[in-house]
Amino acid sequence: MENFNPADKIQDLQYFGEFGGVNPSISDSSTYTFLSAKTMFDTFEGNMEGCYLYSRHSSPSNLYLGQALAAMEGTEAANVAASGMGAITPVLLQLCGAGDHIVSSRTIYGGTYAFMKNFLPRLNIKTAFVDITKLDVVEAAITPDTKVLYCETVSNPLLEVADIDGLAKIAKKHNLKLVVDNTFSPLSVAPAKMGADVVIHSLTKFINGSSDTVGGVVCGTQQFINELRSVNDGASMLLGPTMDSLRSASIMKNLRTLHIRMKQHSHNAMYLAQRFEKDGIKTVYPGLASHPSHELYKSMINPEFGFGGMMTIDVGTLDKANALMELMQERNLGYLAVSLGFYKTLFSAPGTSTSSEIPLDEQKEMGLSDGLIRFSIGLDNDIERTYRMMKACMIDLNILTEEAVTV
Repeated sequence: MENFNPADKIQDLQYFGEFGGVNPSISDSSTYTFLSAKTMFDTFEGNMEGCYLYSRHSSPSNLYLGQALAAMEGTEAANVAASGMGAITPVLLQLCGAGDHIVSSRTIYGGTYAFMKNFLPRLNIKTAFVDITKLDVVEAAITPDTKVLYCETVSNPLLEVADIDGLAKIAKKHNLKLVVDNTFSPLSVAPAKMGADVVIHSLTKFINGSSDTVGGVVCGTQQFINELRSVNDGASMLLGPTMDSLRSASIMKNLRTLHIRMKQHSHNAMYLAQRFEKDGIKTVYPGLASHPSHELYKSMINPEFGFGGMMTIDVGTLDKANALMELMQERNLGYLAVSLGFYKTLFSAPGTSTSSEIPLDEQKEMGLSDGLIRFSIGLDNDIERTYRMMKACMIDLNILTEEAVTV
């Protein structure tokens, strides 16, 4: 991350609206007119810069957002999509065909896991799921048919950290594409600067930050983005996961405050993680020295934006986890809900929600226990007050005792 500040890249973007507005104009059209038939032909063939044909192909609003996100990730180009899965699935289908093979982290978002495990085999594309933190295990899983290494910078939900630099070296050695989902760590980590070929985000989460829309983005080389958009064989073009222009404009506005929000998410998560760990609760957060990849992650991040807003605690059983989440919601500490990046804290038991697609035996093998609660820590102004209220919930449910609690 040396000499690369993604927040500055976003700050330096400047667009003028059609009538001089400080926000770029929203193009609320599905199709566009041409002054000549030749211009239409050239645009369809991808040879006319600045001309628009049909909004499934591209629109001004989507291109504005794509340019902003490419700047944020330090890539040549980006293509936005109508959901995170609408970004992930075309990438894998563009890079892999029948007979090809993927090596993926075993701990990834449940929808991504289900796509690789259950859907891709229909197309004769197989996936080996491995412990991404062990580079020797990753390399041993590579076969002559492997085309892609896939991981999340910080994994969902176990918060394992991928050594992107190490994985990039393996990918280069074996002529593979390294695809990194950076949803949990925008601004903090820039995978493309560490050797990733493709960087993906679910815009639904931190980048949008208001839990009012879904979206995704693929960041990469101009060549790869052009391939995704190709009218002849581009997976993004032909599968049609197009983002609506109004949603794109809305995300663009929220992107401008991402640097402020990420600092507060990280500050609050660090505070709670330190306090809960001191209280004796099994706590996982990359900012804690007890996290097995703490030093690695510390070396990867832009320290200004911290270790992120995601943490987990383990209260032992699913019944206790459910009771705690219900009580915290009742006391207005957040919402029992999936997703992340909202201004209020969101909590869920991933084994029965966001990772429910993963079979129970595999959940157990990877360390996803019944009592695990995943927290997306909110933007609370008084995080000490939040801690006291959460602690009171834990005491009331006998998860903590009065005597065990730190002051």
